[in-house]
Amino acid sequence: MRRLYFLLPGTTSNFGSGGLWAQLNTIKLVQKICLAEIVTYRQRESNHLFLEDILKKTNLEDFIFIVSWGFDVAKLVAKLKSQNVIYHAHSAGYRFQLPPDIPIIAVSRNTMSYWGRKSPNSLIYYLPNQIGDLFYNQGKPRDIDVLVQARKSSEYLLNKLVPVLSQHCQVKVLDSYVEDLAGLFNRAKIYLYDSTEYWVMSGVTEGFGLPPLEALACGCQIFSSVNDALADYLDPGFNCHKIAGYSREYDLQRLLAVLNSPQHPQLPDSFFEEYRTENLVKRLQVILTEINQFFDHRQHQQSNIEGLSWWRVSKLFAKRSLTKLQKKLQ
Repeated sequence: MRRLYFLLPGTTSNFGSGGLWAQLNTIKLVQKICLAEIVTYRQRESNHLFLEDILKKTNLEDFIFIVSWGFDVAKLVAKLKSQNVIYHAHSAGYRFQLPPDIPIIAVSRNTMSYWGRKSPNSLIYYLPNQIGDLFYNQGKPRDIDVLVQARKSSEYLLNKLVPVLSQHCQVKVLDSYVEDLAGLFNRAKIYLYDSTEYWVMSGVTEGFGLPPLEALACGCQIFSSVNDALADYLDPGFNCHKIAGYSREYDLQRLLAVLNSPQHPQLPDSFFEEYRTENLVKRLQVILTEINQFFDHRQHQQSNIEGLSWWRVSKLFAKRSLTKLQKKLQ
């Protein structure tokens, strides 16, 4: 196994995000299989390697660089052109192309399908994000009726639904970092999540949507949007309810009905096994073994499968149109 270098802009609070926490968790999982280190490239940090220093080494064949920070990927790929590189894909829609010698590990099936169409000659794998061991149903009394995280929430949710909902029940809105999110999920009866507006405005997709899954694992009833990667695991009517359903009045009616229901079906533990440590380590073992074998092969074989460039697609379209015309004339 080659040593893995996970490239991050930095690890301090100014780079804090769901993507960073997920990446740090992935690094811990990888370290159960092979050597892996954090390498920063925007700011130097005393406890981590820095990319410019590493690139001064003459032979890096025994290393693999993992790029993941969407807006920086194109620049990093250009800088690492002669190296072994993996793209750890979270959100989709950044509008860059990847050569077929860069394997892609997608955190959602939604992102995997995006790259399956956009980069058909690349090796592509699926590795979902991890649910931490702290996220489980503790079976304690729940003293919060409805829990909402302000970050990524729509204007409708915060400005239209929450004010009227607050007239009927206790609503807690989180607008800052929470140390014990699992504890809060175990205190809440319902969790609201509506991120479609946020991601449309950002121009990219919801990469995974971990909070609703964590809340589900803690026994919350979920009202959520089902955009992008949320559709990987949310199933309205079966394990969640669709938020922003037609009218505010209808949302309120459904929310209060769930809140006042004496019984709530709980998902079996098996539903969450796909996202737990044991399964993810097994998947990583297979994925990293195959990618190491691929990089061995790449040393003595160039890519020779035609891609779907704009020019080739135009030629294929013209060829198909001509074939149809000839059949009609015959």
